[in-house]
Amino acid sequence: MYGNCCLDRIRIMDAGDMSIRTWPEGERPREKLLTRGSTSLSDAELLAVLLGSGVRGKDAIALGRELLMRAGSLGALLGRPDQDIRAVGLGPAKRARIAAALELARRSLAEQLAERPALGNPRESGDYLSSRLRHLPYEVFACLYLDNRHRVLAFEELFRGTVDGANVHPREVVRACLRHNAAAVIFAHNHPSGVAEPSPADQAITRELGQALRLVGVRVLDHLVIGQAEAVSMAERGML
Repeated sequence: MYGNCCLDRIRIMDAGDMSIRTWPEGERPREKLLTRGSTSLSDAELLAVLLGSGVRGKDAIALGRELLMRAGSLGALLGRPDQDIRAVGLGPAKRARIAAALELARRSLAEQLAERPALGNPRESGDYLSSRLRHLPYEVFACLYLDNRHRVLAFEELFRGTVDGANVHPREVVRACLRHNAAAVIFAHNHPSGVAEPSPADQAITRELGQALRLVGVRVLDHLVIGQAEAVSMAERGML
């Protein structure tokens, strides 16, 4: 009797793991994606397709819902996938699959933005740089190198850590601008706390970099502080 009870419990859990397979074919996330298109799926269903399968006692859609609930929103989940994916007990293969898909999405968005004829205002620059930096859990100082028509030549993360005079080296920034043959540059760094407010240290290093780059004929167009909800332009605030 004890053996039968345990077997019944295992069968119940296995049925829960594979319950999506018992759904009508047109309602399964993967089949919906293929027949109706990706826009027909909810956020949880799209995550379920990425996950591929559930875990014991929980199907893939239930896992997707739990990920979204823990993060609070899809945007928050995209910004810190490892933190929430580990919390629901996913294995390394599923974590790697989701992380890779999110990175592809971010790179695709960055490429689309880079294909614009030029970055002509702080909003366009903010869109581009937010797509590259907003999700990072650590602080990064990055440069967007532009030609004389403000078209994107390259994007590069130069330094990691707190943005201040000890960590951002003007000599390295000048060298990078010359290497990319840039006529202008836009600086950016993210605030993992989510608050996009320039600090006195941000303003000081921006002035120091601007002075160094003027000597080699490179214009500093802006320095953007990237938070979770917005990108603040120091040029718009008159801080350059």
